[in-house]
Amino acid sequence: MTEQDRVTVNDPRGPVNSGVGHQYVFYGVGTDWMIRRGVESLRIVREDRVRLADRFVRPVGYRVAADHLEKPGSVVLLEAPPGSGRRAAAIMLLHGLGEDGGADDEGGRFDELPATEKEELPFAPGEGDRYLLDLSGIADEEAYATAQRRLAVHRSQVQDAGAHMVVVLPSGMEHAHSPDLEPHTVTLGRPRGVAVVTRHLRMDRMAFSSADLVSADLQHLCDRSPMRELARLAGLVRAARDSGRFGTDFAGWLDQAIHALTDRADEVGRQMATVRTAPERALLLATAVFEEARADAVYEAWHGLMRTVGHEEEATTELARTDFGERLAALGIERGPDSRLRFERLAYADAVRTYFWANFPGVRDDLRSWIGQAAGLRGLTTDDQVNVVVRFGERSLAVGRPDHLFDVVVHWADRATGASCDPRAVAALELGLSHEGFGGWFRNRMYKCVTSGPLSDGLVRVLTAACLQSLGATHPDQAMVRLHYLAVREGLAAREAGKALLDLAGGDRRLYRLLIDRLRHRTHQEPRRAEPHLRLLTGLLTSDRAPNPPPWPDLFQGWGTVFSQPPTELWNPLVSGWLNAAARDGTREMALSVMVEATHGRTAALHRLYTIACAWAGPARHPTRAAVAALFWQHIDHAQYARTESTERAGAGPRITEEER
Repeated sequence: MTEQDRVTVNDPRGPVNSGVGHQYVFYGVGTDWMIRRGVESLRIVREDRVRLADRFVRPVGYRVAADHLEKPGSVVLLEAPPGSGRRAAAIMLLHGLGEDGGADDEGGRFDELPATEKEELPFAPGEGDRYLLDLSGIADEEAYATAQRRLAVHRSQVQDAGAHMVVVLPSGMEHAHSPDLEPHTVTLGRPRGVAVVTRHLRMDRMAFSSADLVSADLQHLCDRSPMRELARLAGLVRAARDSGRFGTDFAGWLDQAIHALTDRADEVGRQMATVRTAPERALLLATAVFEEARADAVYEAWHGLMRTVGHEEEATTELARTDFGERLAALGIERGPDSRLRFERLAYADAVRTYFWANFPGVRDDLRSWIGQAAGLRGLTTDDQVNVVVRFGERSLAVGRPDHLFDVVVHWADRATGASCDPRAVAALELGLSHEGFGGWFRNRMYKCVTSGPLSDGLVRVLTAACLQSLGATHPDQAMVRLHYLAVREGLAAREAGKALLDLAGGDRRLYRLLIDRLRHRTHQEPRRAEPHLRLLTGLLTSDRAPNPPPWPDLFQGWGTVFSQPPTELWNPLVSGWLNAAARDGTREMALSVMVEATHGRTAALHRLYTIACAWAGPARHPTRAAVAALFWQHIDHAQYARTESTERAGAGPRITEEER
């Protein structure tokens, strides 16, 4: 990125410049991270890239890679150690091509290609399109060999199309690199750690001087820690400032943040050596998961956890036991004036959660069941619920149990009532989809869901929301495929998925064309089950869904499929809508001739179009409508005449041939 400072929104979206993707880490934020303002045509969401650019520090070798990438059709492969911000560098290299009137302004694509998954739709790059292929997670030689074969095909297609692609190579697999990759490979160094911390702090409007960043502890972190940890350090400084509990000067906030990053794991280990009873440990964990929730809700969650793990209630009455406040104080837990619970030390809750998930693997199934129930307790705000979902999700993914996170998605979605969409389930699924390591797992799991047997309406709604809000912004082709499978089911939720599918495709010319082709193919491929595909196709081809300017060749193909079916009620709104569009906008009069041509001269179809136009023009014959209808009838008459003439010639052909002989 260019080095000028820009100030953007300061709400944290997670570690950036860290070599990871859309991986969210929360420091007391609410549900803002879930909000998407529509689906953009830029796949690695532009607002995320802009925020990353504000905090990005160029590593050694970045300029060389940028020069290589500048030429249309270029492919650059990045070699860099883990933790050096290699993925962030790849994103910024591609992002830089869109500056100063580049591809962003022209609406060029910015997509991430799957590293190991097979593309569900053909890879068809266009001029100026930008692609990221992150192979850094591959650790198996066989998988890497397969990925390199796919890369060779993609590289050729990118070069032919005049597109751009950046590939992040896996570390430790240098011996398995194909020699063909060497001319395109650029080695990146590690950015200066102190520069990364400085940039993050400045973007958070932190007041400090360079002298405040000269401590030996900070220098040690800057020299050795991955970029994600340095981003987290800056976030902890901000959290210390915003909490109001750790003084009023930058030095104190920084000191708290450094201790939180380096000492908390040992502190939790020492506390656990003294906290030996199940109730005490359960209270520690319940508070860590529900931190910042009200005390009564944490109390309920605590008792729910003890029941889930099979702990027997004490025989004495509650009045005879140690009271709740004393238990909290003994564990270093504060109850604020607002009755919300928090640990006395910064980021201690995160360390407690990490400890339990790492050191008690036998209770992870119980924790999943507990979260499934406890995340809906009375007294929890929506922010509280989302925080619980994120904390549980982060720990489950950290220990390699994405299935636990998906299980609670299904649990909550299946129990949704009415036409509601459970926000906890959506939050959990979006967290899984955004994870660098397990995003592909969640995309595959969604695919298995939508192609399997019956689904509850609640789960259909959650899958639809995740496709539209999350997957549609990062992997739009895959979102389109999944929404299509949902939309051809029965029920109100399926119709909602159909609307989401048409909304997604209607905002992108390429997706629009792909969906027309897909629906046409399914309509012809499955004639006995063609109706749901045909309904979607008809909805897609309406005047208000078509991009501007309309892609007439694609509309011709789509209308041809619709008009090849027996006349149905689907024709009327489709044709009438385009007649209205032609009456309002002369540039859309092309629709009149294209629709007629799409009938391929079939008499029944032409008669149907004529009847619809008559009904649309009405008996009053408004001048504008009358003119459009008359023009439409002319096209129909011409098509009928051409068909009659062709038929006569075909019938006369053999006789003329015999006479000439």
